[in-house]
Amino acid sequence: MGKIEWAMWANEQALASGLILLTGGIVGVAGQFRGWQFAAYAVAAGVFVCLLEYPRSKRAKGTSVERTGQYCFTVCVKAFGPLTRNYYVRAFLHAAICVPGGFMLATVLGCVCLGIASLIYLAAAIRGEHWEPILPRKETRKPVAQSIKNPPQNPPPRPPPEMRRKQAGDLEKSAYDNPMSVTDDE
Repeated sequence: MGKIEWAMWANEQALASGLILLTGGIVGVAGQFRGWQFAAYAVAAGVFVCLLEYPRSKRAKGTSVERTGQYCFTVCVKAFGPLTRNYYVRAFLHAAICVPGGFMLATVLGCVCLGIASLIYLAAAIRGEHWEPILPRKETRKPVAQSIKNPPQNPPPRPPPEMRRKQAGDLEKSAYDNPMSVTDDE
């Protein structure tokens, strides 16, 4: 079995919790619930978490699939350096962001989900993982093989090369002599 990449799980969890926190904040502000100021904070925190978590990290092994339109967010996250690349920082940042969400019922679910994401990021940081950007790579074309440049001339099934019939121009150069006459004597 391969090594589990905890950061991948944490990224998905944090992105989902950011969306949940944002939705709960919008409900709290629109409904003018008691303590709606916490809901306004949740809207801002949800947007921040979604912007921070939208770009996926490059996987240690295997293929890394980036999200649609991730490149511009990747550049922004990459620009902040160790503040956004280090998973210890992300774990404590998410833990601090989720605390005010616990004071209002509309944002509690987002708060709990972000707290779980914080714990998963802490596990990723302890295991030595860090955020690496997925940058666009230049396509390097492999040289075309000789067999592809010259497709087969006769249809399948093809006999091995040494058993194939010689072409008309190759009869003079053939390595064998035909014991029977091939010409028409009429």
